[in-house]
Amino acid sequence: MSAIRDVIILGSGPAGYTAALYAARANLKPLVFTGLQPGGQLTITTEVENYPGFPTGIQGPELMDHMRAQVARFGTEFVDTLVEKVDFSRRPFTVWADDKAYQAKSVIVATGASALLLNIPSETKFMGFGVSACATCDGFFFKGKRVIVVGGGDTAMEEANYLTRFCPEVIVVHRRDALRASKIMQERALANARIRFIWNCEIAEVFGEEGKRVTAVKLRDTVTGTLTDMAIDGVFVAIGHKPNTEFLQGQLPLDSKGYLQIKAGSSYTSVEGVFAAGDVHDSVYRQAVTAAGSGCMAAIDAERWLEAQAHAEASAAGTH
Repeated sequence: MSAIRDVIILGSGPAGYTAALYAARANLKPLVFTGLQPGGQLTITTEVENYPGFPTGIQGPELMDHMRAQVARFGTEFVDTLVEKVDFSRRPFTVWADDKAYQAKSVIVATGASALLLNIPSETKFMGFGVSACATCDGFFFKGKRVIVVGGGDTAMEEANYLTRFCPEVIVVHRRDALRASKIMQERALANARIRFIWNCEIAEVFGEEGKRVTAVKLRDTVTGTLTDMAIDGVFVAIGHKPNTEFLQGQLPLDSKGYLQIKAGSSYTSVEGVFAAGDVHDSVYRQAVTAAGSGCMAAIDAERWLEAQAHAEASAAGTH
C-alpha cells in the first residue's frame, strides 16, 4: 500500500489532464491513471480546429501530448494503466490497478465515454480519414461532400441535421425500417430536403485510400442480405456513446445509460470527496473544451473540499 495521496485522477483526456493541471498547481501532487488509451478520444481524432488557442488547428494526439507535458511540468505523477476497481465506501478511498492498491483523500473520475462503433476492421482503418464519430468535431472538413450518417436515434438525427450545413446531401443509413429517435428529431430530419434515408441497411465495409480518405462503402440489406457499393466521401457513426463506468457499478449512482450522476452546477458526486469531470457524466456536449472546463471545476471543488476537511479535523483536534 502506497502513501495516502491528496487526490487521484482517473483518466487522461482533456478533463483528467486539466484536473491534474489545477490540482498540481494547488500543490495537491496528483496521481493520474491514464487508462489504456492515454489522451482519450482525441488520440483517434486527426485535425482539431475547434479547441481555442490553435489558430491553424492541431492534431488530436499532439494536443494531448502538449497537455501531458504541461501537467508533468508541475509535478503530476502518471501510472499508464487501467483502474480495475475502487472502494468509495470509506475514506481514504482505495483504487486498484495491476493488483496494486492506491489510497487517496479525494478522487476525480474523468474516465470519459467511448463512441459505440460498427466493429468492422475498415472502420478502424479509416477513423480520422473519412470515418468519424463526431459531426460537431469533423463536419467542417466535409464542405460540399456527400456523407453517410449511420444510426436511427436522436444522436444520428442531430448529426445528420448538423451536417446539412456543410454537405449538399446527407444519407442516413439505418438497419431497421423505422427510427427510434424522438418524434421532434424525426420530424426535423424527415423535413430536411438535404437528408435522404436508406432503410433496412447496414455498412458492411468502408473503402478508400489508406491514411488519406474514404471513397465508398459496401451496404448490406438487412432483410435480403444483398450487397451494393456506393460512392461516398465520409461516414459518421452515430449509434451512441458508452460511458466508461463499468468499474464503478455499486460505488456511485449511474443513470440508465451508465453516465455518472452529479449535483447540478458542480462536479460533486453523491459520495463526499469523489468528483466527476468530462464525458463520464456529460451526455449532452461531449466536446474537448467542455471536458477541460469541467476538469478545472472538479480540481477546484476537490481542493476546496480537502481544505474544508483539514479545517474540520484541526477544529476537532483543538476541542480535545
